[in-house]
Amino acid sequence: MDEIWAESWTHLHELLFADSWHEALARHRSDFVFRGEGSGDPRLATSLQRLGGDFSSVEPHLLRSFRRYAHRDAVTRDDLWHWLALAKHHGLATRLLDWTYSPYVALHFATANTGEFHVDGRIWMVDFVKTNRLLPDELRSALEREGMNAMSADLLGSVARTMWDFDRLGDDFVVFFEPPALDERIVNQYALFSLMPSPYAHMDEWLERHPELARRVVLPAWLKWEVRDKLDQVNITERVLFPGLDGLATWLKRYFSPRR
Repeated sequence: MDEIWAESWTHLHELLFADSWHEALARHRSDFVFRGEGSGDPRLATSLQRLGGDFSSVEPHLLRSFRRYAHRDAVTRDDLWHWLALAKHHGLATRLLDWTYSPYVALHFATANTGEFHVDGRIWMVDFVKTNRLLPDELRSALEREGMNAMSADLLGSVARTMWDFDRLGDDFVVFFEPPALDERIVNQYALFSLMPSPYAHMDEWLERHPELARRVVLPAWLKWEVRDKLDQVNITERVLFPGLDGLATWLKRYFSPRR
């Protein structure tokens, strides 16, 4: 997998928007999705994996308990994938990883924590259209039938009603799916999730086996302040990405904090 160091704000844009020309459409429509990491950790660990211990055994209990105690009208459709998206959205530990179609949103998450500005960050770029070629037949056929590049929760549910159904589809693939538009936060973050058929699977290890599908852009520590200030200038902030008073307060606290 290519790992490229950004040398300036301008160079960073060249890297993030590279290969966006879509010849068939005669438009600039990138096939990449993005994930921003502010720390120096090169791994893509899920929130479920970060629990530690026997996290695999608690996965079904976490979601079952969430469904049990959440409001019955919290989702528009009572199925696994709507509940899983909602649970992840509200901070439950799951095997899902957050991604975005927006390189600017990824840059925000790579620079949101000023306490990490002493270490290099990373922007992961994955060609999610090419990853579909490695999907099991059931998933690939469903996408092709609907003319889609990423699964919806409803389409995923038509192929696999339970997590056990999903896991038995194969043992070495990544599927991207777009969550329902639960609220403005998901919409504003241009969000989607990745999912693998095992709670133990690490997407970074999978990408190392398929290096042609991804690249990593390193955001040097010395460049983070410039990126953060310019993102604020173009209104890529917590106030927009986390609509509501919590996002507003978080943005104001960071924005008016002195540089240390």
